[in-house]
Amino acid sequence: LRSPLSVSSPYTSSFGMVPHATLNGELPAPSMYMGIHLSPQVSSAVMYGRSPMVAFESHPHLRASTIPGGKPAYSFHVSADGQMQPVPFPPDALIGSRTPRHARQLHTLTHGEVVCAVTISSSTQHVYTGGKGCVKVWDVGQPGAKTAVAQLDCLNRDNYIRSCKLLPDGRSLIVGGEASTLSIWDLAAPTPRLSEPPSSAPACYALAISPDAKVCFSCCSDGNIVVWDLQNQTLVRQFQGHTDGASCIDISNYGTKLWTGGLDNTVRCWDLREGRQLQQHDFSSQIFSLGYCPTGEWLAVGMESSNVEILHVTKPDKYQLHLHESCVLSLKFASCGKWFVSTGKDNLLNVCAATGVRSAGRFLWSKETSSVLSCDVSTDDQFIVTGSGDKKATVYEVIY
Repeated sequence: LRSPLSVSSPYTSSFGMVPHATLNGELPAPSMYMGIHLSPQVSSAVMYGRSPMVAFESHPHLRASTIPGGKPAYSFHVSADGQMQPVPFPPDALIGSRTPRHARQLHTLTHGEVVCAVTISSSTQHVYTGGKGCVKVWDVGQPGAKTAVAQLDCLNRDNYIRSCKLLPDGRSLIVGGEASTLSIWDLAAPTPRLSEPPSSAPACYALAISPDAKVCFSCCSDGNIVVWDLQNQTLVRQFQGHTDGASCIDISNYGTKLWTGGLDNTVRCWDLREGRQLQQHDFSSQIFSLGYCPTGEWLAVGMESSNVEILHVTKPDKYQLHLHESCVLSLKFASCGKWFVSTGKDNLLNVCAATGVRSAGRFLWSKETSSVLSCDVSTDDQFIVTGSGDKKATVYEVIY
């Protein structure tokens, strides 16, 4: 597969697609019913329907330490002085009404190009998939085979879309990618209308919408974070600090702080009211994805190095998860704040606990048939959507 990014992009070496035989070995095609299941007692692969399910104790080759009882560790507490201590996955993390038990594959959406961006509407009726030069719209409210119900042509036909975000009311869609414009779609019009405010940067890597839906934040390939007034479609501010492309973004639950990750190996926090940088966290790896926990003061960061770092935003506490074998390409918290999804170039979809975060661990996981480049979680935490290098998106139902 062709890389979904331009040759000059700093992502190219990490995101570049390789033939399936190299990337996946001899993986079978996914079954129509894919189950992911976790039982605390399970320590090896089991079968559920026709699809493999593996407990969180799997992948021993990823871990160099053990926890009491002899189980290999993949979750580590990192102290202020950098000392790493393996931590067990607390048994009570699996107790509660909002604990994911399975994830059942509901739909395969055959987009036809590498799917670099996905989002699901708040009604969970529609999924939007961004590929090369267009966003396709899918009605997932009913069972059965799926064909796109609409196609929104935007950017240039040969350029990949990197992010698409719906406004909370579902009436507008913002699209960014390998172009010097954003695409803003009025979906409420009888025929969807397009406007494209210009940007000073050659590409947009990620987008976020303010809680009041008045402004849009665009992570640019030049490192700037551009703030757009959505009503007037004008540039109102830029946050400058990243020395390489700004790759990912999220907003604190009160809408007062912005968190961004960059290809300059930093995560930065910005005060939206004062327009200044508040914090900077330096890493030894490029940052590809991040998510802010909606119910706590924790930030999960997906690294090019394959780790997921979980930072406390006001204390030196940090956890490190070794769950991926390659770069972590996307990350998204559930609205309840108890779990998040991470996906990677290693074809993995992980559903991980964010337990307050006294510790962190994996509830369940699935191996797709190609790199999983993008993900989203519905606002009611009932569905997960992934976008794949296999030119498709997948919709999972979360079973509690």
